[in-house]
Amino acid sequence: MLTIWGRLNSHNVKKVVWLVEEMGLAYDRRDVGGQFGMDAAYRALNPNALIPTIEDDGFVLWESNAILRYLAATHGGEAFYPVDPRARALADRWMDWNFTWADAIRPIFFQLVRTAPEQRDAALLERSVARAADLSAILDDVLGRQPWLSGDAFGIGDIPVAAYANSWFQLPVERPSRPHLERWYAALQEHAAFRDVVMIPLS
Repeated sequence: MLTIWGRLNSHNVKKVVWLVEEMGLAYDRRDVGGQFGMDAAYRALNPNALIPTIEDDGFVLWESNAILRYLAATHGGEAFYPVDPRARALADRWMDWNFTWADAIRPIFFQLVRTAPEQRDAALLERSVARAADLSAILDDVLGRQPWLSGDAFGIGDIPVAAYANSWFQLPVERPSRPHLERWYAALQEHAAFRDVVMIPLS
């Protein structure tokens, strides 16, 4: 059975569990990180002391996007990760671009969810919201020309961006109207795994 180590309120763990749920794979998830800590056995698996890590039939892998690519290629078939190099590269592009999106949203999340109101940095919050809003226009533009970031169908190119888009839509900030992005976010919510794994309360 596939084993996934990592607490579910981690964006990176959500990505992996969501894909596994989409593919209908049996798995055992074990809480690690944050309030659950990390023991020496886990650190031996992942020397970075980060989450998630997986073990699949004796094969250990860390780095969430590498895990997504591996699982999609070995268990998901073309439905999640196309064989055609150009189609695959287009999905990969959004997986890598997501680091830019995440860097904009992460300070908003930490300021509004994990920082006491009296300790918040208003200037940092304002800059981060403005940056995330600007980046959301890039998503809105591409989603105005195709239904999914992965192309004509949902795939792993959508998953990393969607994990942070969920935070963007849940966080209590003023957001500009992005109709195509909002349409895509609504379409994501038709996936039970997205609702159950990703749309949990932010913590």
